[in-house]
Amino acid sequence: MLSARSLFQEIVDNDDSFQLFCSIAASGESQGGWENARIAALVPDGMCELAPKITRHGADEDKHGRIFRALLRKRGLPPVPVPPETDYTMLLERRGIGLAHEKLRREEPLTEEDIVVYLAHSRVTEQRAADQMDMLVRYFGDHPVVGKAVRMISHDEDNHLAYCHEELLRLVREGHGRTIQRVLRDSALAEISVYRDVSLAVTDHMGRLLRWPASKRGVLAAGIHGTYAYERFAGWHRMISLRPPERRDALGGLPVNAAEYA
Repeated sequence: MLSARSLFQEIVDNDDSFQLFCSIAASGESQGGWENARIAALVPDGMCELAPKITRHGADEDKHGRIFRALLRKRGLPPVPVPPETDYTMLLERRGIGLAHEKLRREEPLTEEDIVVYLAHSRVTEQRAADQMDMLVRYFGDHPVVGKAVRMISHDEDNHLAYCHEELLRLVREGHGRTIQRVLRDSALAEISVYRDVSLAVTDHMGRLLRWPASKRGVLAAGIHGTYAYERFAGWHRMISLRPPERRDALGGLPVNAAEYA
């Protein structure tokens, strides 16, 4: 019987699939770290109080990239190139979601609307990340190889999601509500489409590495399309709601160190 637990166990147990999985994850987290560092450096003067939290967000994502690379080192595996069709971050950018890398490379301060766009986009993508890590913790939180890593990353992703809720609600009170709702909706609808495409691409690559039969690949692809259909019809609403988080000031203070993954 196919299950998320059995599929991930297959990926972890095979060197080639584990190598690709960690390489994709490390690349995405490193991109997120760079983006947040650039945004923090370019925050407009009127929103400078956000810079330390954005910096913390980026530092956490850099740490996650190091964690995935360290998991590879412990297996004696180098990172491999990330297939472009699995590059979630860059595919979102091509859809016009979030802040373009070209803009972030300039030395020009961002606008308040840019920061609103960044936070709304992050609220959507961090929901996906938090949900995925919750699943991994549920199934693999005690795993001898990846358990500690997934617990640490899951804790950080929950903090990132809480931060997005808290800051967006503050910006709603300051009069940015219409822009926030528009960007949240656009981001969510684009994200579920990109997530479907990336999931299909990753499944295809993993299927070839693990020599899955066509019937198994077909079942997995059908499940991915089914998830997309649900999210396109109704599930995306969950990705745009805003509520006061249980964790307040979740990104206040310094990032939690992970010296063993340096």
